[in-house]
Amino acid sequence: MHALDTTKRRSERTLQFALFVTSAAWFLAADTVAAHAARGLSQRFGLDAARPLLTWTFLLFLLAVGFSILQAIAKRRSSLREVLGLPKRLTAGREWMLGAALGWGLVVLAVLPMAVAGTLHVQFWTQPRAFGLLLLNLVTLAVAALAEEVAFRGYSYRRLIEATGPVAATTLMSLLFGLGHVLNPGATWASTLVTILAGVLLSLAWLRTHGLWLGWGLHFAWNASMGILFGLPVSGITDFASIVQTRAVGRPWLTGGEYGPEGAGITVIVLVIGIVVLVRVTRDYAWHYTYVPIVPAGYPMEPAPPPAHVAMEQMAEQTRPAAPVALVQILPSTPQTRSVGDEPKP
Repeated sequence: MHALDTTKRRSERTLQFALFVTSAAWFLAADTVAAHAARGLSQRFGLDAARPLLTWTFLLFLLAVGFSILQAIAKRRSSLREVLGLPKRLTAGREWMLGAALGWGLVVLAVLPMAVAGTLHVQFWTQPRAFGLLLLNLVTLAVAALAEEVAFRGYSYRRLIEATGPVAATTLMSLLFGLGHVLNPGATWASTLVTILAGVLLSLAWLRTHGLWLGWGLHFAWNASMGILFGLPVSGITDFASIVQTRAVGRPWLTGGEYGPEGAGITVIVLVIGIVVLVRVTRDYAWHYTYVPIVPAGYPMEPAPPPAHVAMEQMAEQTRPAAPVALVQILPSTPQTRSVGDEPKP
């Protein structure tokens, strides 16, 4: 029986790993198809400014389709929200807002030393077109953050957890998340390390809540605060600065150079602080959504009663009278005309 269970577990892990590899391959293919489709539409209809939004929207759609097909192949019935990692629950909005607050706070903590050191040179662009771009960039970053979370902390991540365990899955997915940004403009070894740590932070957001709401809010607020609020590069990309446009001049360990604060050595410390804070503020969510109840298992343990006990029960059964014995009520010796606490009469 034990060997059969072991074989079954190995087969299940093999299946989950195969689903992970297939989903990763689908993500790479979907990323290429989405980029080509967005480029074609933007050129055909003159939507150059909306090309990033189209790319991320197409990618998110293709991921939803592909992961749903893989879930059906695995013969697991799940809603689309569950496949993507966005379960329907009452705390979803609060989790998203908590993640957004944490992401904003971490960016402020990363940018504050740069501001104190006087390395930031800020310019403002207040033409009407800037406000339209601001709204477009906000929507783009929201969709992009969700697509990246679905790709790196959604279906594929859960399959890898079931195949290898949470520690190995988090390590591998964080490494892949960091390597996925090495081709960004101005990328360095420091920026890769920061991105890997960011992957660990976002993976913990999933592990603590078993949902992408917290990680999505954190990811979006981090990018929006970096690129829109402070006007700095987001992973080397400067296209998101609209009203506020900032140039940082200083040592790379402080400013991150062309890559932005995500390539600064000081951001490593900020992310470590973020990991500690995230673990502390998600205690209730970890209890409610990740607690696994203990299910009794193993062989039934119902030992037979001792023979002496059985013999005593049989003897009592044989000596038991056929008719019930009448109960005899014992009345109190004190007359009922007075209370027990009264003084006796002479």
